[in-house]
Amino acid sequence: MWGLGKRRTRLGKFLDKRGRTQNELAKAAGVNRETISRACSDPDYSPTVKTLSKIMKAIRQLDPHAKPEDFFDI
Repeated sequence: MWGLGKRRTRLGKFLDKRGRTQNELAKAAGVNRETISRACSDPDYSPTVKTLSKIMKAIRQLDPHAKPEDFFDI
């Protein structure tokens, strides 16, 4: 089988590197797990401003210097 492994966006790689799960981020951000799953696997995903704000608030608990452009093309 070609291309073993899961496709990951910068957000997905960030979670993997820190040993965090999508469920943990979804709970901390107060968003649906499917939303986080898409953000971690779909390079074309662009969250709404409200969702982006929630995700970034949760991410900054892990990395206070994180910026939205570190994870999304905005």
